Amino acid sequence: MLKSDDLAKLFLRLAIGFLILFHGLTKIMNGIDPVIGMVTAKGLPAFFAYGVYVGEVVAPIMIIIGLYTRPAALVIAVNMLFAFFLAHMGQLSSFTRSGGWAPELPALFLVGALVIFLGGAGKYCLNSPYNN
Repeated sequence: MLKSDDLAKLFLRLAIGFLILFHGLTKIMNGIDPVIGMVTAKGLPAFFAYGVYVGEVVAPIMIIIGLYTRPAALVIAVNMLFAFFLAHMGQLSSFTRSGGWAPELPALFLVGALVIFLGGAGKYCLNSPYNN
């Protein structure tokens, strides 16, 4: 019999993991020059931009397969905080034409990552001492 909370954790991991991974794959294909520009515009060293590959490629893959899920989720949460700082601060009080909060996607990724961090991977994962 399937345990519903373990199945829910799996669905959340797959949804957050794959949706963030798509952003990372786009950066692999198109490069991260825009990210480098945002990082340096805020006075940070350019090498910080390469962290986007960890936060949007490595960590999502780890979450999808359930390996070191909690640390990977924390990496994604930090990545999303950087996304807010670098790209979305001007949108915090803005809404889209359809009524949504302008930065709702990074906010959803941040909250989803925090839920995964707090809740763990559940039963359906590669075994790791950080998962449950």
